[in-house]
Amino acid sequence: MSASTSGYAGIVRRFQDVRAARPWAWWRGRALVLLPLALIAVIMVADFATGPRVHLGPLLIAAPALTASFAGPVEVALIGVAAIGAEVVIAAADRWRGLVEYESHLSSLVLMSVVIVFFSAVRRRHQRQLALVRSVAETAQQVLMRPLPERVGPLRIASLYLTAQEEARIGGDLYGAARIARGTRLIIGDVRGKGLAAVDTAALVIGAFCAAAHQRAALRDLLAFLDGAATVELATSEEGEAGAGENFVTAAVVDIPDEEPRVHIVNRGHPSPLLLTGGRVRELRATRPAPPLGLGNLAAPDAHADSFPFRPGDLLLLYTDGVIETRDADRRFYPLRERLLAWEEDDPGRLVERLHEDLCAYAADRLDDDVAVIAVKRMPGQGLGGLRSPS
Repeated sequence: MSASTSGYAGIVRRFQDVRAARPWAWWRGRALVLLPLALIAVIMVADFATGPRVHLGPLLIAAPALTASFAGPVEVALIGVAAIGAEVVIAAADRWRGLVEYESHLSSLVLMSVVIVFFSAVRRRHQRQLALVRSVAETAQQVLMRPLPERVGPLRIASLYLTAQEEARIGGDLYGAARIARGTRLIIGDVRGKGLAAVDTAALVIGAFCAAAHQRAALRDLLAFLDGAATVELATSEEGEAGAGENFVTAAVVDIPDEEPRVHIVNRGHPSPLLLTGGRVRELRATRPAPPLGLGNLAAPDAHADSFPFRPGDLLLLYTDGVIETRDADRRFYPLRERLLAWEEDDPGRLVERLHEDLCAYAADRLDDDVAVIAVKRMPGQGLGGLRSPS
């Protein structure tokens, strides 16, 4: 399945979920309208019970005000008309005693109802604008952080992308995949910082990766290109800003050959990938630690690629530090390795889905940092000249 097909499938699923939830939302909205109507009825009964000495009509303004908290201007206007009608009924029942007082109350009720309807219309307009902005942001994420394909050569891939800010759809984490000659190339990274500057840098790095992954045969050449792109972008974004020179991008770039049971990794200050093999979890640490991207002269002159076994049936997990730095209510870090050992999942899709659910539950749906995850499994019997995983 292609990346675009996977993205369309996700959009279709979200549309189906919204459509399925729409009837319940419609009935819930109509049911809430009963609250201000009940309030109007209670005020009328109380006014009749207390007699002409106590006039409770001014309290009717609470009905349209309450409606404005959950409904649109049309519903608010209808409740306002109902409140005005109730005021007229109360005044008629009292045979318009104190005509001037009733007229002032009625005029105030009409004026306040109109004001509430106006502000309700303004709020509804702002809500629509916000929904449009969020929709555009989600589309931008689909363009910048395209969903990874579920199958690439002999590999099965699953990915996860979460932002710490609930209102945002794009963060400072990044990932990508590219099919190259006789293999697959992956990147996962994390931009230091937050906000639009981090988003700009993440977009530039992933764009540079997609442009150069096919052109740079050696990982060291690709990393040099990415380092130069990140250095220029960060230097440009830091002009005139405090803390210039303190921003960088941690990244891990992975080459997985089709016909070789190994994985080649260049790690630039990123959390070490984890390899799930034979019921064990192995940390693939860099033998020559290198600084992150974007540090200019501090960068390593020649990127060193570490090579590790990656046989059919093995599962490789790439992740950003937002995963291992997630905290629970007691401020304890998320125990990723312990979870992986306990789950013993061997399917990338199920592993990522379970990790997603467990992270949200662990943090009570309040992430402190963005999260990006890639799970990759080499399928038995594909590539490697028909090599099978050991029994």
